Amino acid sequence: MPLISVIIPTYNRGWIIEEAIESVLSQIFTDFELIVVDDGSTDNTPDILKSYPEIKVIRQKNRGVSAARNTGVKASKGKFVAFLDSDDLWLPEKLQKQASFFEENPSAKICQTEEIWVRNGVRVNPKKKHLKPSRMIFEKCLELCLVSPSAVMISREVFDEADGFDETLPACEDYDLWLRLTCKYPVFLISKPLIIKRGGHEDQLSKMPCLDKFRIKSLVKILKSGELNPQQYRAAIATLSRKCHIYATGCEKRKRHDEARYYRDLPAKFE
Repeated sequence: MPLISVIIPTYNRGWIIEEAIESVLSQIFTDFELIVVDDGSTDNTPDILKSYPEIKVIRQKNRGVSAARNTGVKASKGKFVAFLDSDDLWLPEKLQKQASFFEENPSAKICQTEEIWVRNGVRVNPKKKHLKPSRMIFEKCLELCLVSPSAVMISREVFDEADGFDETLPACEDYDLWLRLTCKYPVFLISKPLIIKRGGHEDQLSKMPCLDKFRIKSLVKILKSGELNPQQYRAAIATLSRKCHIYATGCEKRKRHDEARYYRDLPAKFE
């Protein structure tokens, strides 16, 4: 039984998937299994994956990144789960540092590392709002996602308890999961950058329009969950109100008045 299960979801990333796989196989820490879930690729991804007999490959019909990650976790055997997006890279010490952290902190359930950002091949510095906090971070995660899938390692037990990623969300699925988890569990930060987060390419989910609509859906879910303490609940309503105002204003500019009215009225249902 491996200590860590590594899950890479991929879809039509034949141009870059090898680099992600090689960054996992080059880890100093070796007590892991690597599962790549091909989410119905139509390019040369299947041929590339065949050249790696040492990894487990699962091929499914295209159902989105959440379903691909969940499929990988269901097939996994590790005590901990680590995700790697197929356009990102791990530095060689990544798994070793996180495995050591959990060994030294047996009560911890989730940790992530710092990251290096590269956009269109050029290193960039994250803005102040993107700086990663540590421990109980729910309130800070409300405005935007501060837990990177490629940087996180999580107890399989806790991931299963949360029922995984929401497969109905085409984007912001990570924001949704971390809201559900950070209201209950601390997320510890390893301050050393151990992943390279690459962006700027056209097929990034973060380029999808109307992302706040999916964040609003996640906020409504967490407000209805009964999991929040009074302070967390108030903070979630305040964020919902801000996001609804922004989204409704955009709807009005586009003459979608019924939709705008719905989002204007939505926060009052939770006050």
